[in-house]
Amino acid sequence: MQKNIDMETIKDSVSDYNAGQIEVLEGLEAVRKRPGMYIGSTSSRGLHHLVYEIVDNSIDEAMAGFCDNIQVTIHENNSITVKDNGRGIPVDMHPKMKKPAIEVALTVLHAGGKFNGDAYKVSGGLHGVGMSVVNALSIWLNVEVKKDGKRYYQEYSKGVPTSKLQEIGTYKGRSGTKISFQPDPEIFEDIIYDYEILSNRLNELSFLNKNVTISLKDERTDTEEVFTHSEGIIDFVKFLNKNKDIVNIKPIVFETERDTAQVEIAIQYNEGYTENLLSYANNIKTSEGGTHEAGFKAALTRIINDYARKNNILKANENNLSGEDVREGITAIISVKVKEPQFEGQTKTKLGNSEIRSIVDNVVGEGLTTFFEENPSISKKIVEKGLQAARARLAARKARDLTRRKNALESTALPGKLADCSWKDPRYCEVYLVEGDSAGGSAKQGRDQKFQAILPLRGKILNVEKARLDKILANNEIRAMITAFGTGISEDFDIEKARYHKIVIMTDADVDGAHIRILLLTFFYRYMKPLIENNYVYIAQPPLFKIKKGKDIQYAYSDEELNQTLTRIGRDRVELQRYKGLGEMNAEQLWETTMDPETRTILQVKMEDAIKADNLFTILMGDKVEPRKEFIQKHAKDVRNLDI
Repeated sequence: MQKNIDMETIKDSVSDYNAGQIEVLEGLEAVRKRPGMYIGSTSSRGLHHLVYEIVDNSIDEAMAGFCDNIQVTIHENNSITVKDNGRGIPVDMHPKMKKPAIEVALTVLHAGGKFNGDAYKVSGGLHGVGMSVVNALSIWLNVEVKKDGKRYYQEYSKGVPTSKLQEIGTYKGRSGTKISFQPDPEIFEDIIYDYEILSNRLNELSFLNKNVTISLKDERTDTEEVFTHSEGIIDFVKFLNKNKDIVNIKPIVFETERDTAQVEIAIQYNEGYTENLLSYANNIKTSEGGTHEAGFKAALTRIINDYARKNNILKANENNLSGEDVREGITAIISVKVKEPQFEGQTKTKLGNSEIRSIVDNVVGEGLTTFFEENPSISKKIVEKGLQAARARLAARKARDLTRRKNALESTALPGKLADCSWKDPRYCEVYLVEGDSAGGSAKQGRDQKFQAILPLRGKILNVEKARLDKILANNEIRAMITAFGTGISEDFDIEKARYHKIVIMTDADVDGAHIRILLLTFFYRYMKPLIENNYVYIAQPPLFKIKKGKDIQYAYSDEELNQTLTRIGRDRVELQRYKGLGEMNAEQLWETTMDPETRTILQVKMEDAIKADNLFTILMGDKVEPRKEFIQKHAKDVRNLDI
C-alpha cells in the first residue's frame, strides 16, 4: 500500500537512515563458489535475478514512502544500471565494522537495513540476498549515492572494493542511489539480458506499487518503456482480463491496514472457465500460495454460499458450492505487506505467517458481504456462474473417475492405443504424443521399447480454453492422455504419480501440426500446469529436409542448416525432400532424426512468466478474434516455418 508523505517528512527521515541500522548477519564466503545457492541458478533465470535484487532495494524505499521513481537501463555491453530517488544508502561509518555502511552492505552477506525493523516497516528484500551477492557475481560494480547534499562514489570487482568511498561533489534536488554492474561471464552461462523478461517483472512491480514510476531503457535497440499505474492492482486485474468477456466491469476492491499487515485485494470475474489467482507478499510472488491465499479462498466460498442461501438462489436441498465452483472465471490479485514475512515451501514462495489467514479472511468477508448487498445484479451473476460450474462438476465426476490412475494390477485400464515402455521408474521413462496413426506406427516400430512409450492422437483435441471440465473429460484423446500420464487432472493433479518424466509432443512441421501443438500446450497449462513447472514437457524437433547425394543421406532441421549443408557438399545431383509429415519417414529414419537420445534435439517447454503465458493462451485460443488478428500481424515477421 503506497503512502503519501510530504517532502519535509522525507527530509526528516533521511537523517534517521544511517550506519547504525546496517546490521551484519554473516560474511560473503562461498557466493562465487556456489552461486546457485544464492540466486537459484547461473542460467538466464539467475542472470535476471541480479537485476531484481537491486530493484527490490529501490522498491523497499518506495514501500517506505521515500521513492517514487526507479530507472533501469540495459547498456550496449549488457551491463545494467538501476537508479532511484530514495534516501540513498548510508555512507557513514558502521559502528561495528569500522568501514562505510555502504561497503558493508555491498560486501557482507545479509547485511542491510531490513533486519532490525527500524529502517523499513515492510520489505521484500528479506526474501533475497541483496546487493552483496550481485556484487560478488559481477566482474565490476559501481555505486553512486546522493545523500545530505553530497555525492559519493565507489568501485568494486567480484565483490572486492577496488577504490575507497569518495566524496565527488554536491547535488540539488532529491537524494538517491545509482548502481551499475556487469555480470561475470565466468559465472553465468549467458550474460545477454532479455528485454521482455525484465519488462514483464518491472510492469508487475509497478502494478503492485501504485504511483511509483518504473522505466526500462534498452540502449542496444533504443527501446524504452515507462510503467506507472495510479490504480495499482485494480489496473492489474483489468490488464489480465483485457482480452476476456467480463462479468463485473468494475473490479471488487478491498484495501486496508490491520495489525501488522497491509492488505490489497482486487477481484474481477470473466466468462471463462479457468481460475487466475495471483498472490504476493511484500511484492514477492507466492506461487505456492500460503496463509493469505487460504484466508481469501475460505472467505470467498463462505460469503458466496451465504448470499446464495439468503436470497434463495441455492435451494435448501442443494449442496453448497465448492471453492472450485465459486472461483471459476475469477481473476484476483492478493497483495499483502507484512513486517516480518515467513516464507516456506520447496522454493520458499509460500507465505507461512499464521496471523495473515484470519486478517485476509476478515477483510474479504466484511468487504464482500457489503459489496453483494449493494450490487445485487452483479452478485446474482457471480452466484449463478458458480451454480453452473457446480452442475458441470457433477457431470464431470463420472468422467474424472474413469481417468484416475489405476495400480499396477489394473494395467489393462491404460489406453488401448498406448504402446507403453517396459521400464517402470518414471524418472527414466518418456512418452511421445504423436500426431496420427501413421506416424504413431512408425514411432512404435522405431522407438526403444525399454523407456519410450508412444501415444498416437487422432486429429485435434478439444480447445480447453472454450470448454468446462465436463466437456474436456468427455474428449477421448484427453482422457487417454490423463490415464496414460497417471497424474489426475485439475484439483486432483498429483505430480508424484506421473508415470513419465518426459512428455514429448511430436507433430508435423505444418500448420495443422502447430495447431495441435498449441492445443496440447493450452491443455497442459490450464489443467496440468505442474508438468510445465517441473520441466516434464518437451517438443520434438523432426527434420524439415532430407538431403541425399549418392548413397550419402543428411538431414537439416532449418532453412539455415539446409543452406549450410548444400554449400558444404556442392549442389549438383542432390535429391532434396521437404518433410511435411512425420508419416513420410520410416521407423529407422524417425529414430535416427527425432527419437534417439544420442542425436535428437528436443525443446524443453518453460514458463518464465505465468502472466505472459496466461495472456498469450487467451489471445491465441480464446473467443475474441481481434486480439488474435493483432498478434498475428505483429509477429508475422518472426515466423520460421511458413506452410503455404
